[in-house]
Amino acid sequence: MASEKPLVFYTGRTPNGYKVSVFLEELKAAYGGPDYDTHAFNIWENKQKEPWFIAINPNGRIPAITDRSRNNFNVFESAAILLYLAQHYDKEKRFTFDPVTEPDDYSEMLQWIFFAHGGVGPMNGQANFFTHYAPEKIPYAINRYVNETKRLYSVLEIRLKDRDYLAGPGRGKYTIADSNLWGWIHIHAYSITPTLDEWPVLKAWYNRLAARPAHQAGLNVPPVGWDKKQ
Repeated sequence: MASEKPLVFYTGRTPNGYKVSVFLEELKAAYGGPDYDTHAFNIWENKQKEPWFIAINPNGRIPAITDRSRNNFNVFESAAILLYLAQHYDKEKRFTFDPVTEPDDYSEMLQWIFFAHGGVGPMNGQANFFTHYAPEKIPYAINRYVNETKRLYSVLEIRLKDRDYLAGPGRGKYTIADSNLWGWIHIHAYSITPTLDEWPVLKAWYNRLAARPAHQAGLNVPPVGWDKKQ
């Protein structure tokens, strides 16, 4: 019988899922692991609200992980998952900074992670809802959240001027701050804007990350059409 993989990754084809899947693939490319099993959800079926999953994430949302190699430790909230994976599996700090020896760079990374969770993620999520899923079209709500997301894109345009990545000295270093944000920018055409041409620096950053093999692999977790094969 094959041994169990170290992690179980509970996810779906969502921006928050992508940010974890691309980082898991980055870790595999850099270190050869940890390998993981994927438990995919179609969020519209609400199976993530079932009691067995509420025991993993009391909020009943994806993504989440169970770390079999650490006594089945559960982690929910996408940024918390990234920080957990970096702590336990990025031993050489290839995708983060040492909080003791590089405290300012580490703080900078955290600031951009929290920027995504307090800004781009919620605003883009509300834009998606009011544009595509609200039972009635409310122009004020659509414009409010679309325009606020665009404003936050402009903040990123300022930050990334003369930089390749969000955090770190000089032109920066690719870290979990980048993978944490990239999943939301990836779906810009769905509700916000057909192209990123208005923000050329942000567009260059997006394309730089999209070209990484781990990002390409992470976008296929779970694969397109997985739920139609069940």
